[in-house]
Amino acid sequence: MADLLAHPPAPKQDVPGRDWRLVPVGELVKGQQLMFVEMETTVEDACQLLIDHNLSSVPIRKSLTDKSVCGSFDYSDVSAYLLLIMGVYTPEDEEDIPSFRDLARKARTGSSVPVKLVKDLGKKTPLVTVAESEGLARVVEIFGSGVHRVAVVKGGTDQVVGILSQLQLIGFFWEHGRSFPSIDQLYPCSLRDLNIGSARVISINGDKKVIEAIELMNTEGISSLAVVDNQYNVLGNISTADVKYLTRTSSIPLLHSTCLHFISVILTDRGTANGQDSYPVFHVHPQSTLAHTIAKLVATKAHRMWLVESPSPASSAPPTPTIAHTMAMPPLASPLTPVPTLGSKFIGRLIGVISLTDILNLFARSSGLSPVDPNEARKQRRRSSSSSIRMSFDIPRSSFELRRPPGAA
Repeated sequence: MADLLAHPPAPKQDVPGRDWRLVPVGELVKGQQLMFVEMETTVEDACQLLIDHNLSSVPIRKSLTDKSVCGSFDYSDVSAYLLLIMGVYTPEDEEDIPSFRDLARKARTGSSVPVKLVKDLGKKTPLVTVAESEGLARVVEIFGSGVHRVAVVKGGTDQVVGILSQLQLIGFFWEHGRSFPSIDQLYPCSLRDLNIGSARVISINGDKKVIEAIELMNTEGISSLAVVDNQYNVLGNISTADVKYLTRTSSIPLLHSTCLHFISVILTDRGTANGQDSYPVFHVHPQSTLAHTIAKLVATKAHRMWLVESPSPASSAPPTPTIAHTMAMPPLASPLTPVPTLGSKFIGRLIGVISLTDILNLFARSSGLSPVDPNEARKQRRRSSSSSIRMSFDIPRSSFELRRPPGAA
């Protein structure tokens, strides 16, 4: 991984001059093995499917025989559902409060809760369908406007033949970049010269509680947060997908631990799974090239990179510990085991963020397309929220299991 990020591979040499806008969407999902959940699938089983198959989202259909989809289930829904269980998620419409309380009660007592009741808890854009014969121009416009994935359907029907995500499309452009001159010419340019990304970046201090990070991501409708110290130096990253570490009753103490501690738990698990230390490399600099940035996004399968500058010097304020590249970390079985004093090497000071949406918006505009301003789409997601977050009470004796115990069928 380190070699890959230090020396990003060049896009593959391919037949030059191909117009990517005319490439059929179906070409990118050909042979894709789709997984579905049904409306009556339990939240526990749907969550386990995401974890077992390393998925970020799974499409929902009404029944086993249905060939169309009626929505999607992802970690933003899991996060919102967890907040509901913990009593910090309430609907803005008072008429919905009794049903939400009933849903939370069922979850805490171990009753089965179907996906249909939680599929719209998280903030996300509606699932968009695109015909497999449609050219990539249409999809890039959609993705460049802030949509994260589309369902690809068989021509003239509503039968879903594949799901295409922003990351998959970025990977396709990276692999075949030299086939597309309008995109290939952008790769050597720096992020500063391209003027992409956003200076409005949402972060959280490393000393804040994990549950506050989940609340913040849910409220803002974003998939990840930069974790920073008192001088806004980046310490790490927490995403909605990391909620998989919080899906058991035994995880409740971890919800009230610090974000910095939570990062150490995540790194411990990655190291155990991969057999080596796995330090998150979720940052780039204004002088980084677009090629280097995309290489990092593809290698880490991240949706965004934090834009940083040289770290700020220490001030008189109490500093938040930072994470060194190698360190002893607590076992997952003991989430509140004290973390040793960590190193002091900073990644850099947070000054912005660049996302897959920003890059695909750039690709669209550079090719004469007209995507919607993604910042407006983000504002719309926040305005369209049907819920509000309010820390009302703690439930230390809650009981919930969103994933099966090890060895369970």
